[in-house]
Amino acid sequence: MDSNTFEDQIFQDKMPEKGTFNHCKFTNLDFKEANLSEYVFSECVFENCDFTLAKSKQTAFMNVQFIGCKLLGFNFESCKDFLFEVRFENCLLNLANFYKKKLKQSVFKNCVLKEADFTSANLNKAQFIDCDLLGAIFIACNLEECDFRSALHFSIDPEKNQMKKAKFSLNNLEGLLQKYELKIELN
Repeated sequence: MDSNTFEDQIFQDKMPEKGTFNHCKFTNLDFKEANLSEYVFSECVFENCDFTLAKSKQTAFMNVQFIGCKLLGFNFESCKDFLFEVRFENCLLNLANFYKKKLKQSVFKNCVLKEADFTSANLNKAQFIDCDLLGAIFIACNLEECDFRSALHFSIDPEKNQMKKAKFSLNNLEGLLQKYELKIELN
């Protein structure tokens, strides 16, 4: 389907036929626990949609933007890697799984990513703009040139990640030193 708009629908049991959605806009849709496996979304925008616990085996997200969406526990690990490209703005991504995903240059803006798993992800040049990363897992990640300057509550071990030229602000350096249990005070 090309250039279609889908609004105010619940897709838990009655999903559209599997296929490719190009240049589509999805607004106020409920995908809670829906099976999105093997669907292809290319150049699409999802706005104010709920993907809580939706299934995503071999789902393709190619240059897809999520705005104001709820993706609690969403498993991006099981999505297709080919041309995977996503952007998030004002999204709730608690417990989302990005294990081994290529998120190079991805943008996370005003998102809550509590306990999200980025283990072994490639986040080279990614941006976390005004994001809450409380409990998010960063182990064996490529964080080179990644921008954390306005990110909050993260805990990242520089010894367990590639971090050359990553960007931090003076206010959030504590997130790099938590394992040492230091008390840092800004005067």
